[in-house]
Amino acid sequence: MPGRTGHLTLLSVTVLGTMCNNIVNVPLRSIATDLRIPLPAAVLCVSAFVLALAIGMPVSGWLGDRFGQKKALTGALVLMTAAQALAVVAPNLTTLVALRALQGLACSAIPPMVMSLLRTLYPERRLAVMGTWAAANGIGQAIGPPAGGLISDAWGWRMIFALLAAACVVVLALMWLFVPSAPHRSGPLDLRGAALLTGGAGLVLVAVTTLGQRAGSPASWIAEAVAGVLLFLGYVAVSRGQGAAMIPLSVLVESRFARSTAAAFGQMFCLGTLLVALPLFLTGPLHMSSGLAGILFFALPAVMAVAAPVVSRLSLAIGPRRVLRAGLAVLVAGNVVICLVLGQGATPAVAVMLTAMMLVLGFGMAMVQTPAAAGATSSPAGSNGAAIGLFNMMRFSGTATAAAWVALVYPAGSLTLLFGGCVALAALALAASYLGPDPTPT
Repeated sequence: MPGRTGHLTLLSVTVLGTMCNNIVNVPLRSIATDLRIPLPAAVLCVSAFVLALAIGMPVSGWLGDRFGQKKALTGALVLMTAAQALAVVAPNLTTLVALRALQGLACSAIPPMVMSLLRTLYPERRLAVMGTWAAANGIGQAIGPPAGGLISDAWGWRMIFALLAAACVVVLALMWLFVPSAPHRSGPLDLRGAALLTGGAGLVLVAVTTLGQRAGSPASWIAEAVAGVLLFLGYVAVSRGQGAAMIPLSVLVESRFARSTAAAFGQMFCLGTLLVALPLFLTGPLHMSSGLAGILFFALPAVMAVAAPVVSRLSLAIGPRRVLRAGLAVLVAGNVVICLVLGQGATPAVAVMLTAMMLVLGFGMAMVQTPAAAGATSSPAGSNGAAIGLFNMMRFSGTATAAAWVALVYPAGSLTLLFGGCVALAALALAASYLGPDPTPT
């Protein structure tokens, strides 16, 4: 078992990957002004990263199986360093969006590789290390947006990419020195299955994103979504009974993995909706400054980070499945309360109640995130890098779906309907946690 420094290095990679995702959210207006583009166009810097991140995860997971998780993660960090350095001198939006997509592709290796390495290097402490992994995600979510805003205000938005490139170099050195290689399985890539799976995911996510932005026509959204679903069905058809499939179907339908994936999707949908919709409400009807709203929202991911170790100990005491279900129940109840609170109008008391509910929901999300990660890595899918990549792809698909949901519903002014969607998704995930036989304890 590697030492504490190796563990901390893997957690620092997770923090860095999360920050690379969200650090440009706050300075988007500065980017738009500097490049002389409309603000909605600058949002492509965010969506390009997330789309490439989600779509690339299953293949990134397979690369870890084929060449070793440490080698694959090291290669991804080298690519990330180059893409961050080039973004410093990006002359226009097209170049910047392309480099952000390249950064997202490089980042797609981080969640499955780190989870696989933690699973393999710390087999006797799986719940504990997944708790620290969840905490690292929370830390990255908490410090990324304010760090981006502060750096942009002090030195300009380009310095964000320069500092991220330097951080990548430091993490690369730590990886080389302190993280050992782990045993891995090797096998040929199922090219047909990989094309069907990634193509299906890509088309569905593009359809969701364009629907949220109201880009294109309804016919094009439906065509993209249907084509994506057909590609998924094609993957099922060509993988049935194939032992050499990229992700064997028996792995995907195993109860522990399926439940964990559904729970992670529901949790990330709720998180994404909160992080996009409530700032709009606080800075709009409540006339709160962006700085104060940012401070309030720092509390939610901070609670997630602080609660993660507590959740891992609670899972050891009463079982991760009970904790996961309790967390989903908290998300259902908490979003019902938010619907009721928002129905009271825009008053200072509403702001106080919303802040309190963010703390409650942050703890509920931690109760889902840690057991879901532990369940996915404890299942038969835990030894399949592509399956762990798929688990993480579904997590980030929850965020992308939430952004599209907010873009569709918020302009209509129906906040009850908006957060009612969170209630529905969390309730469906809770119901899914009871489907199928209970897995054998590991």
